[in-house]
Amino acid sequence: MPSRNEIDPRRLVGVHAERITNVSSTDYPGHYPGEDHSWNLQKFQKNLKVQVQRLSQRSIEFDLVGVDASIANAFRRILMAEVPTVAIEHVYVWNNTSVIQDEVLAHRIGLIPLNIDPAMMEMRGPDDVPMDRNTIIFKIQVVCERNHAAPKDTTNPAQLYKNHELLSSHLTWEPAGEQEDVFAEKPPAPTNPNIVLAKLRPGQAVEMELHAVKGVGKDHAKFSPVATASYRLLPHINIKQAIPPHLAEKFQKCFAPGVVNINPRTKEVTIDKYNVRKDTVSREVLRHPEFTDMVELGRVRDHFLFNIESEGAYEPERLLPEAIRIMREKISVLRKAAEALLTLGDGDVQMAEA
Repeated sequence: MPSRNEIDPRRLVGVHAERITNVSSTDYPGHYPGEDHSWNLQKFQKNLKVQVQRLSQRSIEFDLVGVDASIANAFRRILMAEVPTVAIEHVYVWNNTSVIQDEVLAHRIGLIPLNIDPAMMEMRGPDDVPMDRNTIIFKIQVVCERNHAAPKDTTNPAQLYKNHELLSSHLTWEPAGEQEDVFAEKPPAPTNPNIVLAKLRPGQAVEMELHAVKGVGKDHAKFSPVATASYRLLPHINIKQAIPPHLAEKFQKCFAPGVVNINPRTKEVTIDKYNVRKDTVSREVLRHPEFTDMVELGRVRDHFLFNIESEGAYEPERLLPEAIRIMREKISVLRKAAEALLTLGDGDVQMAEA
């Protein structure tokens, strides 16, 4: 058994100069022949860790430890495709004399991220009537005019014209029903008011009515709540032999800054246990013959470094719990189907529509 500070070799993916080893998982992840690996909740809880490393207004980095890659990837896919948001779906063009065609402008407007909490909205089906609980209405009414007070020698469109750009800030929310009370604390609006949708010149105008509805990313990317949702495995660097002092700095330059520490007095080389996550595992160190037998590279197969950027509908720290909630709902549906199979025996099961 490995010591407390060592990592079980079974958890490591080997990274060599020309190949990767121990990539394939077993038929049943975490199970090995001749050993008892039956499910144990206490053991799972002991090994499972979720630790936030960085949190900002729009992004979060956290470690997810103790799960198989299939689970981590399921969370990533759910974050991109199944966590709901609100986006503009229907665009009614009353007037558009800009150089952007109606269809292109409508597509651009649909991609504007909105600050609406999806939990406060209901899904709207294809045959449902628009209501204050399933539809948010915005209007655009912009006319570009010449600015007669502009300096004579200026060539800046911002000074020459009024409303020379159609911006996301021109979306004006039109409350309906109880929406004014429901969204009193946070009126619906684009998360970024400075998105340029079209350039306008004097005489050009845009007048539209926009209907925003709740949806999911697997129907259209505009409903995805994240800009990026990715993960990578934690790098593992094992120094098998002491690095000679005269090669210490050369060894340090083979890795990302902060990964390798050198004692200024003894020139002893050590790996920073926290900053090792910054390494890209470029294998640069393995290109130098003098280091080939001194270091061993790898990645920890069940330690995932997640990086998620929110589009603004959710606070970053809400995204993973939302993905977990949706996964639990999917598992509940599957469980009911399995129980129905056991009840009916060999008969066919007719699943109800969602």
